[in-house]
Amino acid sequence: FSFLQERLRYLLFLLLCLHGTDSFYVPGVAPINFHWNDPVEIKAVKLTSSRTQLPYEYYSLPFCQPTEITYKAENLGEVLRGDRIVNTPFQVFMNVEKKCEILCNFPSKPVTLTVEQSKLMAERIREDYYVHLIADNLPVATRLEFYSNREEEEKKKEKDVQFEHGYRLGFLDGNKFYLHNHLSFILYYHREDVEENQEPTYRVVRFEVIPQSIKLEDLKADEKGMCTLPEATGSAPQEIDPTKENQLLFTYSVHWEESDIKWASRWDTYLTMSDVQIHWFSIINSVVVVFFLSGILSMIIIRTLRKDIANYNKEDDIEDTMEESGWKLVHGDVFRPPQYPMILSSLLGSGIQLFCMILIVIFVAMLGMLSPSSRGALMTTACFLFMFMGVFGGFFAGRLYRTLKGHRWKKGAFCTATLYPGVVFGICFVLNCFIWGKHSSGAVPFPTMVALLCMWFGISLPLVYLGYYFGFRKQPYDNPVRTNQIPRQIPEQRWYMNKFVGILMAGILPFGAMFIELFFIFSAIWENQFYYLFGFLFLVFIILVVSCSQISIVMVYFQLCAEDYRWWWRTFLVSGGSAFYVLIYAIFYFVNKLDIVEFIPSLLYFGYTALMVLSFWLLTGTIGFYAAYMFVRKIYAAVKID
Repeated sequence: FSFLQERLRYLLFLLLCLHGTDSFYVPGVAPINFHWNDPVEIKAVKLTSSRTQLPYEYYSLPFCQPTEITYKAENLGEVLRGDRIVNTPFQVFMNVEKKCEILCNFPSKPVTLTVEQSKLMAERIREDYYVHLIADNLPVATRLEFYSNREEEEKKKEKDVQFEHGYRLGFLDGNKFYLHNHLSFILYYHREDVEENQEPTYRVVRFEVIPQSIKLEDLKADEKGMCTLPEATGSAPQEIDPTKENQLLFTYSVHWEESDIKWASRWDTYLTMSDVQIHWFSIINSVVVVFFLSGILSMIIIRTLRKDIANYNKEDDIEDTMEESGWKLVHGDVFRPPQYPMILSSLLGSGIQLFCMILIVIFVAMLGMLSPSSRGALMTTACFLFMFMGVFGGFFAGRLYRTLKGHRWKKGAFCTATLYPGVVFGICFVLNCFIWGKHSSGAVPFPTMVALLCMWFGISLPLVYLGYYFGFRKQPYDNPVRTNQIPRQIPEQRWYMNKFVGILMAGILPFGAMFIELFFIFSAIWENQFYYLFGFLFLVFIILVVSCSQISIVMVYFQLCAEDYRWWWRTFLVSGGSAFYVLIYAIFYFVNKLDIVEFIPSLLYFGYTALMVLSFWLLTGTIGFYAAYMFVRKIYAAVKID
């Protein structure tokens, strides 16, 4: 898939180039050509740790600073992710080697960290922070080589290579803290084909770093800023003692290598980190689940329903059949409006909004438009799409509210526009206050928060009102049977017809169809990995929609057979049952995979998990509700009612 996506992006890029000089570029797709000795700017993005989940900006630690610090203008997604892209004093030139150079200060006057700064540096090393740099928009990676579990003879020949994003700030040995103060940059370039008399052009295709810790006394340096690295065996690492001032030098070296990797494939290193086979296994597993469900469903619908309908529609012997089967008995109550129709229609409207947003985002990402090279594009697109999809959410909510005999459409529209977004904004605001308290770059700045509020009340709210107005004015859904004036008594239900048992039963199959993909999504969110297998995600999303619809139809059929006609709310709750399993999985992931011990990181994890679970419940509940509603209307339209 990633190969196909790269080819698609490359074709798109070629087409755009052929279009002429006035053409536009998909973000992150326009390559930069360098000539020999051209400066290649190294920028810092942020510091991250999967142990604290709090990103910090680069200069929150006492690194060497350039004469003028300039921050890059960022999009909404970058701000929400906690990226603060800033220039650094590293001097890197295309295809120019540097053996060892001091970044700032001199050997006679090294960098002195105060006790406060030393304490902070040691704290960040203990919290396992990684530093993220970029060169030509390509993130830095640390190469990890290890032997896989192969045969002994093969072990000697072949090593498995993996890359981890960024580089470790330092390491712990016993109770001592050591800082990586020397960075060996290895940059790979691809030489472009040019005409004979032209100067050769190069493109950056990979950016690696080998971080080292070298004690100040072991660095042989002169006043010009040049230095000589000690032999690997005889050097001691640079210790950071948090109880006193520490003196050290920040140094770096640059090595260039030619590479066969084409510019269009330069992200493959970062994106092929996860095993593709397991995704195929997941898809096959999901398809088997869906076929299993389809088998049950076709058995119910083709055999049982046809038999039911044929029996019901026989003129003679009607008395016997009425006693046999239950779902026709509730025909006079099945479309009776439920309690709280306004809240139900509002939640379903938000579910439609989420469904449209997720479908479009995954589809566009699958086409390669939202690649990780365009930082924050995914989140920015998702935010704007959610706002604009308000018109569809409002339309469906308004029409359903009218069907459920609702009259106060203005109040209903306001409820749709504010109920779910209000909960999301409230939780995010509370979490943001805690992040502010930690001075993390993950805290959404106040102007961005005001901008988001303006988007909510300036774009989303009017669009929801517009959609609601047209939905409410439209003819309500045509229910095939009339509702009796007096509600029918509901017989006592068996234990397995309990709502919570239904949630447990209905949630397991859709969750089983998607839990492997969920693991990779969690890794991307909480462990700073890249997620780019949107082709698989699109397939999984389709499978999720089908399995939710099928399970919802099965559950509503059993409920109506038990002569319980209160299916509106129950279907919505039961169809979202897989969200309960997502919550259980999130707790399992927290305990087994993450090394979070502090209060605020735990609060962030469970706060954002609660939002994910709520959104997932709305999404799956809405899919199940509409599938069940269509099914109920179909079966009651097929029987003759006296």
